[in-house]
Amino acid sequence: MLRPISSSRLSVLVSLVLLVGLAVVPFAAYFMGQPFYVSFFARIIIYGIAATALNLAIGYGGLVSLGHALFFGLGAYSVAIPAFYGIDSGWIHLLLCIAVCALVGLVTGAISLRTSGIAFIMITLAFAQMGYFVFVSLKQFGGDDGNTISLTSKFFGSDLGNSNTLYATALITLCFATWWMARMRVAPFGMVLRGARQNARRINAVGLPSKQYQLSAYVFSGVLCGIAGLLFANLNAFASPSSMSWTVSGDLIVMVVLGGIGTVFGPLLGALAFLGLEEVLKMFTEHWMVIFGPVIVLVALLGKTGIVGLLQMLDGRQGLHNDAGEHLVSSSMQVQAHGAGDQ
Repeated sequence: MLRPISSSRLSVLVSLVLLVGLAVVPFAAYFMGQPFYVSFFARIIIYGIAATALNLAIGYGGLVSLGHALFFGLGAYSVAIPAFYGIDSGWIHLLLCIAVCALVGLVTGAISLRTSGIAFIMITLAFAQMGYFVFVSLKQFGGDDGNTISLTSKFFGSDLGNSNTLYATALITLCFATWWMARMRVAPFGMVLRGARQNARRINAVGLPSKQYQLSAYVFSGVLCGIAGLLFANLNAFASPSSMSWTVSGDLIVMVVLGGIGTVFGPLLGALAFLGLEEVLKMFTEHWMVIFGPVIVLVALLGKTGIVGLLQMLDGRQGLHNDAGEHLVSSSMQVQAHGAGDQ
C-alpha cells in the first residue's frame, strides 16, 4: 500500500541533492574549463555558513540580530592583520578568529540581551557600525579601501589561497555546521533555546536561565559567522570594512528568511536562491533589485518558512494525494471482495 510521506522529506531530499551537487562543482568546472564556477559556488557556501550561524540566533534563539556582519568582518581581519605582519599560519588565523569573535560576542551579547525587540535589533546594529568605523580608521591596514591579503591561511601545508582547497574546506565546514544544527535542534540545549524563544518566563520558571542559554547561542553564532568571514577573506585575498556594513547583515537576514527561519537546511537554500537569482538577474538588467524584491515578498507570502515551507507544502499535497490513492485502492479491494462473495 501507498504510505503518506513525511512533511519534511522533500525539503531534506532537495537539500541533500544540493550538497551532492556542490561536491561535484569543482570536477564539472574543471572539465568545462570554467574556474569561475568554483569561486561563485564557494561564495554561496561561505554565505550559507554565515546564514546558518545567524539562523542559530534568529531561528533557534529568537534573537533578531542586525549586527552579525561585525563577526563576519572580524573573521576576515583575523587573516588580513596577521598576514600584514608576515604570519600565514592558518591555525593562528583560526585561533585569533575564534578568540576575538567569542570575546566580542560575549561582551556585545551580554549588553544586547539586557534589551529585547526593536531595542535588541538596534543595539546589535550599533555595535556592528562601531566595528565598521574602527576598521575604517585603521589606515595602516588600508582603512576604508581595505587590505589586500598576500599570505593566505595554510593548514598542514595546504593553502586556502588555492580555490579548490578553499572550496573543499568550506563545503566540509558547511556540512559540519548543518549536521551540528540538526543535532542541536533536538538536543536539550536546542530545545531549551527554542522554548525560550516561545516563552522565556516559563523556561525561567522551571529553573533554567534562559538568558544564559541565549547568550551562549549568540556567542556560538558569532564564532561560526567569524569562521565564514575567515574563509571569505581567503577566497577574495582581501579584507575590507565594508564586510562589517549593515547591508551584509541585511543580506544574511534575507537569506535566512528566504530559506526558512529555524529550519536546518533553510540557510543554505536561502543563500543559493539569493546569490543565484542575483547573478541571473544581473545578466539581464542592472535594476535586478526591482525584480528580486517582489520575489522575496512572494516567497514569504506563499510559505511561512520560506523555501523550506514551500517544499513542505508540496510534500503535504503529495501526502494527501497518496492518502487519496490509498483510499481508492482500499475501496477497490473491498468492492472486489464483495463481488467475489456475491458470486
